[in-house]
Amino acid sequence: MTESRIAFDLDTICALAANMRENALTAIEITVGDVRLLMHRAAAAAPAPVHVPVQAAAPASGPQAAASVTDMPAAEPSPTANAVTSPMVGIAYLAPEPGATPFITLGATVVAGQTILLIEAMKTFNQIKAPHAGTVTRILVASGDPVEYAQPLLVIE
Repeated sequence: MTESRIAFDLDTICALAANMRENALTAIEITVGDVRLLMHRAAAAAPAPVHVPVQAAAPASGPQAAASVTDMPAAEPSPTANAVTSPMVGIAYLAPEPGATPFITLGATVVAGQTILLIEAMKTFNQIKAPHAGTVTRILVASGDPVEYAQPLLVIE
């Protein structure tokens, strides 16, 4: 009986980790024969927003007046406020099979524990369930889209 061995030195592992950081990868897998190396890292958190104080412009004289802060359009709410996030890296599917009725649609009412989409990872279809009851207000992925760990998938309010 022969034993397969892959020699991984610290420099090789550090180079793989650096490659993962540089390319924003959350996982890397190397398989040689029956030996497998699987490395995971947490997805980088989005930087906290920087709040810069805004001073009101002095009123302009003449026909052209400066726009006031209240005239500006309201910023869209953050999609992560009530977002359902991906628990894994994979491919998202909104329906159980091609051509079938989707699990959810925009404006649909869901109950806690209801299947809302599938994520295929390593040839396994994983049911993603609604964490709470509510109405689907935004769908942030399309069927067949690759998704990352912690990526917002949809919003239930």
